[in-house]
Parts: sequence; C-alpha cells; structure tokens
Amino acid sequence: MPWGAAILNNLHMRRLIQWVGLSCLMLASLAAVAADFSRKQRTQLEETQTAYGSTIRWGSMEDAVGYLDPERRKTNPPTEFELSRYSQLRVSSYRERGTAALPDGTVERRMEIGVINVNTQAERTLGVVERWRWDPEAKRWWQYNGLPDLWRGH
Repeated sequence: MPWGAAILNNLHMRRLIQWVGLSCLMLASLAAVAADFSRKQRTQLEETQTAYGSTIRWGSMEDAVGYLDPERRKTNPPTEFELSRYSQLRVSSYRERGTAALPDGTVERRMEIGVINVNTQAERTLGVVERWRWDPEAKRWWQYNGLPDLWRGH
C-alpha cells in the first residue's frame, strides 16, 4: 500500500474512533439524564428537543418561540427587531455535543450550530447551551434559555 493511502486510511480510522467515542459519551450522558426522569418524561424531552432542533434548523425563529418557557416569554419576549435579524442568517447545522441533568431538576444540552450569513455567505460555528425544565402542570418540557444568540463574536 502506498504511504499516501496508509495516511488516508489512518485518518479515516482516527475519525471513526472519535465518532465511536463521542457516541459512547453521548449515550452515557443520556443514561445519566434518564436516571432522574420517568420514561414518559425522557421520551417527551427527546421528542421536544428533536422538534425544537428541526424548527431552529429548518423552520423560523417565530415558531421556535413556542418552545420557550411561558414565564420567559412574559418577562423577556423577543422583539420584532430581534426576530427579523434571524432572517439574515441560515442555520446550516445543529448538532448535540452533550447533555447533563442538573441538580435543580433541569436538563442542560450543549449544541453546536453552524450559521451562514445570507449576505456574505460566510459560515461559522458556535456553541449554544439550552436549558430544559419539566412543567408538571402542563406536562411538557420548556426551553428557558431563550432563542440562541447567533451573533456572538460579531
């Protein structure tokens, strides 16, 4: 095998090992989160986070507001100006990087978001922390950190 092919093969193997390791870490963190909530709550959390992620990735930020904690929407609702700024950006990727159950009963999810500026076509990646809380009255999960700040670093 030529040395170039061996290096390429080594890179592929290293990526595979990284992917397997990351997958194992994510499964372990999900198992830790799972210990504190009922099966139904865990299922609802997963379904809600998937729907929220799809809304962030493919939908509109106006639709994503519906996933925000109602108390946060009352005290600190996004303004029309803030919502209109999101039209300058396209989300190109939305990946989970870790999940942890916190002592206060909430769930923290770390996300990596790829963002493209529609005017310049420049793409960048940033990290965002989501915090999810269970609402026993509504029997659903709410995201209470607010909409992601996609302008950090500008």
